[in-house]
Amino acid sequence: MANIEAPVMKNEYYDVAFEDLTHDGLGVAKIDGFPVFVKNGLPGEKAKIKVIKVKKGYGYGRLIELHEQSPDRVAPLCPIYKQCGGCQLQHLSYEGQLRAKQKHVKEVMARIGKLENVIVHPVIGMKDPWRYRNKAQVPVGEREGGLVAGFYQERSHEIIDMDACLIQQEMNDVVVQTVKKICEKYKVPAYNEVAHKGVLRHIMARYGAVTKEVMVVLITRTEELTHKKKIVQEIIDSVPNVKSIIQNINPKKTNVIMGDETKVLWGAEYIYDYIGDIKFAISARSFYQVNPEQTKVLYEKALEYAQLTGEETVIDAYCGIGTISLFLAKKAKKVYGVEVVPEAIEDAKRNAELNGITNVEFAVGEAEAVIPKWHEQGIHADCIVVDPPRKGCDETLLQTIIAMKPKRVVYVSCNPATLARDLRILEDGGYKTLEVQPVDMFPHTAHVESVARLVLKIRA
Repeated sequence: MANIEAPVMKNEYYDVAFEDLTHDGLGVAKIDGFPVFVKNGLPGEKAKIKVIKVKKGYGYGRLIELHEQSPDRVAPLCPIYKQCGGCQLQHLSYEGQLRAKQKHVKEVMARIGKLENVIVHPVIGMKDPWRYRNKAQVPVGEREGGLVAGFYQERSHEIIDMDACLIQQEMNDVVVQTVKKICEKYKVPAYNEVAHKGVLRHIMARYGAVTKEVMVVLITRTEELTHKKKIVQEIIDSVPNVKSIIQNINPKKTNVIMGDETKVLWGAEYIYDYIGDIKFAISARSFYQVNPEQTKVLYEKALEYAQLTGEETVIDAYCGIGTISLFLAKKAKKVYGVEVVPEAIEDAKRNAELNGITNVEFAVGEAEAVIPKWHEQGIHADCIVVDPPRKGCDETLLQTIIAMKPKRVVYVSCNPATLARDLRILEDGGYKTLEVQPVDMFPHTAHVESVARLVLKIRA
């Protein structure tokens, strides 16, 4: 079969109408049926675009001029929004963002999961969708002899120097700017990833939204940090409520932010925060949800869908530091949590102890290996909760769930596409998906979290 030529050419201009948004927030235009993805385009708009890349079945364009604007278009509040790759949807009104995310979840359920009739509720948004992130990890570079700190430009490793990020807690901005100035004063060289030289790679700030406690993490290439004691003292003197100053050493030539070695330079190894009335210890490397306000909304919905009466045994697959497990434990007879990261399980045990919760048990390992062993030992789950990474559940785990036949499954997902795929497998294995509730954990970005409620079909 002959290759069909694309009806567009690179560097040519076209008048288009935008029909939709992609899962990562690009406007979708079609030229003779050929999709072209354009940053900053919104459904319902007409515009002139320049095609900048042509692939086999689609292309990319740049917005040149708007002819007709969407009523949902707004002026982005962030002055560096167009350069920075952190947010994708600041040009879309918040109500428009919530509608777009619901539409995306619905479409994916139908297209990938073949679940056209599943109820997808309106997205639960935030009253104030700004300044929500409790953790910043900001790369550091050098320019004209001084340090710069900011997020990378989209699809590049060019650092956009910034004074503030409007989706970060204000205290994170204070930490980043303060540490940058202190390190500049003591002439700490920034890491150069091309030459693999220099010292300071990233500045990380963690903030307890309820406790107001602050952790500062200096991520360095070398253990040696010139004027370390003076730098630490200046951070103590300059950052309000700082409880912990940490150095993480990452000597590798890698894009992974943190290295294996972590040292407490001053203060405690942990700061504390609450989700609802549950207290969590947060270390430099803990996985802890970055939007605690919406995390509470998400977990309360998972708890509601689990329909616990106090008599149930619950398994929490991919339990992390025990956040969902501890929520479930308040209403369940017994909760078993499993997670592949040993440090996360140590944190989970510590968090259970911190809250005096004794009806939970945590195990290290892959959920698909540990849960069948529990089943063999006679542990029968009335409800299984899964909260997997973006790639979704391992198919072995899904088959284990199908074999164990818990009455209810609650699936917490950060990726609608893998959620839809996995729901299809569970449906084919005897479950019915009753409803999906999207929650906006990351306003102004294209991400959306969802909770799905499934029940075991009663076979005649």
